[in-house]
Amino acid sequence: MTAVPEAVLASAGRAPGRLARERTVAGPRFNRWLVPPAALAIHLCIGMAYGFSVFWLPMSKLVPGAPSCERIGFFAQLFATSCNWTVPAVTHIFETFIAMLGISAAIWGGWLERAGPRKAGVIAALCWGGGLVLGGIGVSMHQLWLVFLGCGVLGGVGQGLGYIAPVSTLIKWFPDRRGLATGFAIMGYGGGAMIGAPIAVALMARFAHGQIPGVASTLVVMGVLYVMAMSAGAFGFRVPPNGWTPAGWAAPAAAGRLVTRHHVHLNRAWKTPQFWMIWIALCMNVTAGIGVISMASPMLQDVFGARLLGIATASALTVAQKAAIVAAAAGLVGLISLFNSLGRIFWASTSDFIGRKNTYIVFFVLGILLYCALPTLGHMGLAGMFVIAVCVILSMYGGGFATVPAYLADMFGTQMVGAIHGRLLTAWSVAGVVGPFLIAALRQAQLDAGVDKSLVYDRTLYILACLLLVGLVANLLVKPVKEAHHMTDEELERERSLQHEAPHVTASAALAARGSFGVVGIVAWALVGIPFLVGVWIALSKAAALF
Repeated sequence: MTAVPEAVLASAGRAPGRLARERTVAGPRFNRWLVPPAALAIHLCIGMAYGFSVFWLPMSKLVPGAPSCERIGFFAQLFATSCNWTVPAVTHIFETFIAMLGISAAIWGGWLERAGPRKAGVIAALCWGGGLVLGGIGVSMHQLWLVFLGCGVLGGVGQGLGYIAPVSTLIKWFPDRRGLATGFAIMGYGGGAMIGAPIAVALMARFAHGQIPGVASTLVVMGVLYVMAMSAGAFGFRVPPNGWTPAGWAAPAAAGRLVTRHHVHLNRAWKTPQFWMIWIALCMNVTAGIGVISMASPMLQDVFGARLLGIATASALTVAQKAAIVAAAAGLVGLISLFNSLGRIFWASTSDFIGRKNTYIVFFVLGILLYCALPTLGHMGLAGMFVIAVCVILSMYGGGFATVPAYLADMFGTQMVGAIHGRLLTAWSVAGVVGPFLIAALRQAQLDAGVDKSLVYDRTLYILACLLLVGLVANLLVKPVKEAHHMTDEELERERSLQHEAPHVTASAALAARGSFGVVGIVAWALVGIPFLVGVWIALSKAAALF
């Protein structure tokens, strides 16, 4: 649909706009290591999704002296102005933008491949940042439906486009290290909360009016900051010319059994058994990981309690000791954020050496062992081993996200990997909605049955291990894609023509390119690296309470 007006503009002698894909094709002196910081700039912003829980409690205290809305139900709360929203009601915002992430990525993934990462990145910035601003306006008006529309729906679209925008570009720039490339970007999503959550807490305290937390102003300010940061990242994107390869590197003469040198069209890829086996594998890994994330803090307190302080019984705990236990649980949450982020770059890079399928086998086999070991570690009072196991689990949770784009590129080729990845992210949407509901229902059912709090997590963890077993079987069933699904030369040429690549940029000119890194590269990496390291320091500072 967009090819016609662009062709008309070209014929009229007008240059394409600055957001057009053909304006982002790299020249022969471009250094590919300038692309990862652009991707990180976007993912560090949308990664605040994991830190949104800092808003839940303050959003339930916006009307001083007013009663809770718990008696009127969720849908009535959407329009209520005279009572305080309940925490369970506002937490559905997280489920909404995770659902919209997968839906928007699936719908617009094909468009993104043709429009290019710059245009998609700018739109993502406007949607995510603008959604937060609209959510802030909703908070100031005390209209929960507007918060859902802004942060949940519009912000979710920004999440989806921002998440997949860098993936295809990075994979094409790093054919020699696909896992490392995608790990860099998606590491940012895992680390976004380490930076954004402390900023949000500080801003809410700064903008507070008496007993009213400054949620509205905080959302608006962070929305504006994210628009600027993500737009800067989007304008830093460059795409390689078709046929580009790194200097001194050549594709293997014979691709691996699970690494194709061909390409599969989006319309065929999502109909293959391979797509759905990987979809199931990702969904099971995410659902189990979300289960541990949602349970980690209360589980540490319920299972170990006073034993975290070396006290045998909790009957005589002082207020300070109880606060220390809560601080220790918060420290575990900080460690979880850190391992969720660093696990993405570690496991994705590891997959470059042992293969994507083998990496997922490690996730599931090791995961099953650790999930089944957690109850035993709790009963034995081994808090240190318990924390280590949870951190390893969360590293594999993040690693699953970072490894799957390279997995898809190996299976279906690189031409439409961004669009295929977008369709696959519906697995995350399903897990993001079903996972928390499943965990909460299992926990409440056991509490209602009279199960002791220290034992209530055991069956849940065993059920999560069973989900990982399902994912393991699905991953083992992944086989090479049949040749019948590969794109013909004519189909491939047509798809590339839809990307409107500038004809004067040739692959041969770029093949020998050895672009300099220079001051621009140092500044770009510093702008994303310093905030990330600050977030790591904050997470480690919180984790110190565990020790």
